[in-house]
Amino acid sequence: MKTSPRTLTRRAFVRRLYAAIALPYAVPASAFARPGAPAPSSRITLGMIGLGSMGLRHVDAFLLEKDCRILAACDVDARRLETARNRINQSCGNSDCLAFADFRDLIARPDIDALCISTPDHWHAIPAMMGIRAGKAVYGEKPLALTIREGQMLVDAVNRYHCVWQTGSWQRSTAHFRFACELVRNGRIGKVHTVQIGIGAGFQPPGGKVVYELPPQPPMPVPDGFDYDMWLGPAPWAAYTEQRCHWNFRWILDYAGGQTTDWGTHHVDIALWGIDADRTGPLTVEGAGAFPRNGLWNAAADYHFHYTFANGVSMHVGSTRHYPQGVRFIGPDGWVHVTRAGTTANPQSLLRETIGPNEINLPRPAGNERQGHRRDFLDCIRSRNKTIADAQVGHTAATACHLANIAMITGRKLRWNPNTQQITNDPHANRMLARPSRAPWRL
Repeated sequence: MKTSPRTLTRRAFVRRLYAAIALPYAVPASAFARPGAPAPSSRITLGMIGLGSMGLRHVDAFLLEKDCRILAACDVDARRLETARNRINQSCGNSDCLAFADFRDLIARPDIDALCISTPDHWHAIPAMMGIRAGKAVYGEKPLALTIREGQMLVDAVNRYHCVWQTGSWQRSTAHFRFACELVRNGRIGKVHTVQIGIGAGFQPPGGKVVYELPPQPPMPVPDGFDYDMWLGPAPWAAYTEQRCHWNFRWILDYAGGQTTDWGTHHVDIALWGIDADRTGPLTVEGAGAFPRNGLWNAAADYHFHYTFANGVSMHVGSTRHYPQGVRFIGPDGWVHVTRAGTTANPQSLLRETIGPNEINLPRPAGNERQGHRRDFLDCIRSRNKTIADAQVGHTAATACHLANIAMITGRKLRWNPNTQQITNDPHANRMLARPSRAPWRL
């Protein structure tokens, strides 16, 4: 297959740009020279894969932890990679951070203990699986994987290789979300019969207004420094256009699941925690979504879906025109509503309750709670304990959201067996638990 002069120019540019920021294999002593930091031998070394908005937030947060060192960074966009590497080097007062265009080269390094994966959803499973098999601890962004089958394979691998895994469902590491769930689990509102969850509607570009449909986009030249073919990876080939990649991948079903899996995975996870179903899942799911018929973005822009559970709970999830943002647990003796802004309840006296030592006390982060989710990950690497959002609970939340998308796409009520991980009443829908991958990418 012939390559165009334009492609050669772009590839040559990418090679030069990555060569300019790459470093030798040896790690100099200055890499561990931050004042007040523990000795090099006791520090956890990190490799950052995916350096978009969430990836940079992880970079900034891990840089604050004195017992770890970001040793390497990787992204298919050379400019994002350079931004992250400069930030890391500036924080450490040196120029030692290693830069990679291909995550496989980063994972192959024996001097990296742990990975933080903040790629688009369609790239969650493959580098995570390679990292698990290489003996790395993994902090993997939510949703756990693009499909239910990928998620189950990751859970199996985490268990087989005794991997320390933290899912990026960070709401679990905040005191008020945990307290709301403890009120519910300890019967303060009676036996819960209904949960209502409100999540974002439409598509929201960073700093922009919510839109419900994007007009068709013409093919565009791939920007210099961006390895677009690698960005597509296991997804079907598609022509490049600027509204396809980076933040907006969320609204395209080849790469993600829309708001259903983006916001949904966060709040559904808390709901499952509160009703003690975060290691099982629903029995049925049905719903309807408004899927754009034209244009580039094709995930559901508006939606309402409903689950039933073996414990009798009915869970309703919808865009915020259906329910207010957050999770509301409803029982015969009142309700508890929790969002990132805080917790409200009826009666309000619930908020003054104390959970006793002999009651159900839900897991807390392993270390200093004020330091949160990433601190829990680092502490569990040392202790080898389970993290607060291990792979199984990450998979359960993601599975519920994936099932909702499948139900809305097919327009049918689905019956789910959490034990066999199968849709039992619809062979066509059951085949949607997995997707084909573009060669050569396989789990």
